Amino acid sequence: MTMPVSGCELCDADGGEVIVRTGQCRIVLVDDARYPGFCRVIWTAHAAELTDLSPVDRSGLMMTVCKVETVLREVMTPHKINLAALGNMVPHLHWHVIPRYRDDAHFPAPVWAEAARVPAPTSLAARLALLPALRLALQRAFSA
Repeated sequence: MTMPVSGCELCDADGGEVIVRTGQCRIVLVDDARYPGFCRVIWTAHAAELTDLSPVDRSGLMMTVCKVETVLREVMTPHKINLAALGNMVPHLHWHVIPRYRDDAHFPAPVWAEAARVPAPTSLAARLALLPALRLALQRAFSA
């Protein structure tokens, strides 16, 4: 296992509300009021690139990302799921798993683009109300 890197945001902190910890990664809920259900899958050991992992670890990480996506789709019923592993700002291996809706602030552009609209408060409230079910569904999916 690679040692934590001092000053790395994802070595020094959880990166969100930890919902699940597996042997090799953590699944966190990101505190983003515009995107309820936005999750990150963060590799626990410090690694910058997917190819820094062994083939077995890469496969396990991708299976985790897919499981998070599946749960998000079931619970949040988004129009689309965005997956991103940029690491330009935080070079610690992690995946963003983001439920997207036609009426969200940025659709169809990436969530990091300039906002196109202000989402309806009722839409955001409905999505926010699903977070307890999402937490429970993720915990169940990873406890099996």
